[in-house]
Amino acid sequence: MVELRGVRRTFGSEVALAGVDLSVSRGRVMALLGPNGAGKTTLVRILAGLLRPDSGAVSIGGIDALREPRSLRRAIGLSGQFTAIDELLSGRENLELVAQLHHLGRRETRQRARAALNRFGLCEVADRQAKTYSGGLLRRLDLALSLVARPLLLVLDEPTTGLDPHSRLDLWALLEELVADGTTLLLTTQYLEEADRLGHEIAVLDQGQVVAEGSAAELKARAGGDLIELHASTEEDFDRARTALIGAQPDLFAEPSRCLLRLPAKDGSSTLSEILRILDGAGVAIEDIALRRPSLDDVFLALTGHAAKRGPAEA
Repeated sequence: MVELRGVRRTFGSEVALAGVDLSVSRGRVMALLGPNGAGKTTLVRILAGLLRPDSGAVSIGGIDALREPRSLRRAIGLSGQFTAIDELLSGRENLELVAQLHHLGRRETRQRARAALNRFGLCEVADRQAKTYSGGLLRRLDLALSLVARPLLLVLDEPTTGLDPHSRLDLWALLEELVADGTTLLLTTQYLEEADRLGHEIAVLDQGQVVAEGSAAELKARAGGDLIELHASTEEDFDRARTALIGAQPDLFAEPSRCLLRLPAKDGSSTLSEILRILDGAGVAIEDIALRRPSLDDVFLALTGHAAKRGPAEA
């Protein structure tokens, strides 16, 4: 369905994409996970026909994106970080305007606008100016606009950025409904929970390169065995715990802002017992310690050397 091969793009001396290979099958969700500056938005702009790569090949539903840019734009539905909505128009008027821009007839325009309002739960606010909508309603309308023309591929560039946790959950549920109905989706996100919940496959992008790709379970397996996560009671205890453990655990990961230490536990409960013995001997007070399976956060850290961004519900 979607094929990218050797896609490279630079801006002066800055390499935004360094030979990206990516494949998305029909009816599947590819979550592209990476921090700011990883190259996600550049990749989205290339997929949408808004930017040409320096080299490489892009194909969507058999359409050569570089040779047939007009056909490509008709095949793509794009919902970006900033809504493309005329806030002086009502939700219904926005939908009808987009349908008309796709050269749909008057009857088809009205039918698709009505269907979109119903599908995205916008009927009650259909004839209100969009400037009166909440952030969650604006995202729903923007998503509806991107699907009016019934594209082959829906591309969402960080669609839940700035939403409160309740609105994020609502949007996730809506996206899951679309995918269940056969929508092919490429989603960029900084949020690990979002990639884990929505992605059939996840591609980890860092510094313009895909550093890993697979299902959430496959990527988590790459992080190895169990982990110990320790929260210290104070900054002083955090520093003392790190000093006490670093000799025995050179792979220790420290997150000072959260007084958090994370370390591998190859022997599971035996390692946990040893950690507790070391901390007790050093007289370190801890708030919480747990043995758990690796998460996508651990995968991202293992692959890139730094943590990914946490969403409002994860912070």
